[in-house]
Amino acid sequence: MIRACDHCTRRSWLVGRLSANLDRIRGNRPAIRGVLALSDRKLIAALAGRDRVTVAAQWSRLDCAAERERWRAASTTAICRHDPKFPAGLEQLSDPPAVLHVYGELSRFVELLDASASVALVGARRASVDGLELARELGRTLSLCDVAVISGMALGIDSAAHEGALAAGAQTIAVLACGPERAYPARRKQLHSELAQRAAVVSELPPGTVPYRWAFPARNRIIAALAQMTVVVEAAERSGSLITAEIAADLGRSVGAVPGHPGSWHSSGANSLLRDGAHLVRDARDILDDLYGAGVVGADRARPLPLPAGLSADHQAVIRAVESGFSTAASIGESCGAAADVLAPLTELELLGVLRRRDDGTYVRL
Repeated sequence: MIRACDHCTRRSWLVGRLSANLDRIRGNRPAIRGVLALSDRKLIAALAGRDRVTVAAQWSRLDCAAERERWRAASTTAICRHDPKFPAGLEQLSDPPAVLHVYGELSRFVELLDASASVALVGARRASVDGLELARELGRTLSLCDVAVISGMALGIDSAAHEGALAAGAQTIAVLACGPERAYPARRKQLHSELAQRAAVVSELPPGTVPYRWAFPARNRIIAALAQMTVVVEAAERSGSLITAEIAADLGRSVGAVPGHPGSWHSSGANSLLRDGAHLVRDARDILDDLYGAGVVGADRARPLPLPAGLSADHQAVIRAVESGFSTAASIGESCGAAADVLAPLTELELLGVLRRRDDGTYVRL
């Protein structure tokens, strides 16, 4: 279903048409947002250059029905800002997108934002192993608590957050800097496909638009505006995720950050946010406290993941022990038998994604 009026259809076409021209000012983020806030005619005058007469003629004569049919042919849906179900948070932007193009079911996208609180989990592309693990855990727990996880499907923290959410209810939305039907980065094609099938992939850019550098900081404003809170999981001093946090703060939304080692470049940006007053985020409980109030909703509200079929009696005994509060191999062994007898089931359950072994050697149920 495509729910876009002619006015917004023209605007969406125009932004796609002038994307290459916008890339000329890609290094000037305030200028990009200023240009995106212009009316259609002023946008043409500002960006089209010697082609402005041609572009203006194409814009005024655009067959909007045919343009929407082109979107449909690309297996995308769309919703414009004049639709009552358009995300209200985007209207707080000085430069809101006219249309959100959705790869996947439009109803699923609307459902995710209607039924859930929402949190942006963002961070470095070159993330540490610990940062990736935490991003997956946050995405998983928030999704299980019916909180929609918003991110950008970039390598590193973004993709890990989506993966965690997909593993636990698929409460997640990816915001891309190209047409939504295009997997970017290409190596995340499988993730893109799964997000489209089970969650939602969105973009302000129409189908067929290739990624331009200006579009990455521009899409960050959409991530921030869709979320009630933005959390930087891990970021260096010049990470693009800090742009998302800055926009969220400007919109009056909560900003959180995960602390890291003072000497680690991986965490220098997140640590700076904490120094400047961001909320401390150690785990999902801190995020839930910020969303709902301290102790109102706990991470223990998360629903356990369904168990895979074919588990042996030993596997099931280990799971029951962990769910009963035993967390070390020794205590689980005392509950089930000799500790040596549970090492193999523990390892197998970890590989199956049923249990997770923490850094301190204890086990938790996923």
